Amino acid sequence: MNWEQIAGQEILKQHLKDSIANNRVSHAQLFVGNEGNGILPLALAYAKEILLKENEKASSKVEHLNHLDMHFSFPVFSEDGKSVSKRLMPEFREIILEDPYFNFADWQEKLDSKNKQFSISVQEIEEQTSQFVLKSFEGGTKILIIWRADKMNIQASNKLLKFLEEPPEKTIILLLAETTDNFLPTITSRCQILEIPRISDEDLSNYLLKNNLCEEHELLKVIQKAQGNLNTALKIISAGDTVSEFEELFVDWVRFAFQVKKKPEFLIQILKWAETISKWNRDKQKSFLEFCAEMFRLAMLQSYGAKDLVYTKIDAGNFNWDSFSKFIHGANIESILEEISMADLHLLRNGNAKIIWTDLGIKLSRFIHRTP
Repeated sequence: MNWEQIAGQEILKQHLKDSIANNRVSHAQLFVGNEGNGILPLALAYAKEILLKENEKASSKVEHLNHLDMHFSFPVFSEDGKSVSKRLMPEFREIILEDPYFNFADWQEKLDSKNKQFSISVQEIEEQTSQFVLKSFEGGTKILIIWRADKMNIQASNKLLKFLEEPPEKTIILLLAETTDNFLPTITSRCQILEIPRISDEDLSNYLLKNNLCEEHELLKVIQKAQGNLNTALKIISAGDTVSEFEELFVDWVRFAFQVKKKPEFLIQILKWAETISKWNRDKQKSFLEFCAEMFRLAMLQSYGAKDLVYTKIDAGNFNWDSFSKFIHGANIESILEEISMADLHLLRNGNAKIIWTDLGIKLSRFIHRTP
């Protein structure tokens, strides 16, 4: 990954380049941000420049992710009692080379993991740290990139902490995470933290046009929906005119919620709706909750006349967005968003997904009929 292949983030690129030029590369760094913001591409370009500074002939090895001193760790599911990532390194290398802006749901989908739980285990950290006791293959710096380090369990976190406290000489550890919420404070305190913001609309537009990824007449709609996330933008473009699965299920939810008050038989439809979603892997369910929360927020903005802030609307299945938005207001938006947040918390705590979605589906039927 070269710097020029990264969408935007010019200030961060220069910061990372300067740290290398000035020999101020911290041994432990935490990159925090959404995958679609370019967190992995930045880490890859950074690692490449560090390694090429020591050996200019290593370019091809780094580009193909075959450099023996560049190690990767990432969340996997347990198999035969073991949970280490090296068995899936070919698949991980493949998805990076296909699209370095991929997200966690994409990784799960590539492995056809269904409802399997992904994490970074203590076995994984032990496996990685044992590699760093050995001498560098190229005689220079050894780099460990831990993608989605926020998926470490507590045992793995404690093991990593010891590694951060006493790292081998010429070792650089790059932790990549969506949030710092799940980290031990003792880990974050030992890392130099770099926040990766969303890509600016201008930079995202330039990237899509420069790489011939989007037609100019479609660009504004894509940029508004993507909200600075290149992964999202690419998915919107790839979907074309097809209705997204999330949109269809959101429309179903709203329609069933409206009907069930007068026609109790629609409760059966809510149960079927909940069962469909409960079969997804947990991260996809959480992504759908985020999508629903955003749609309700936009509907409220529409309801209160802030139409300029409504960057996208749903028109799937002849859904009447304007009529729907009139039912979302100050008297119910707080309750709706609170229930979505609670559903997210229960999913995080491994609650019964079918019960969680059924409960959420039914509660909307109460909230949506409240009067302002």
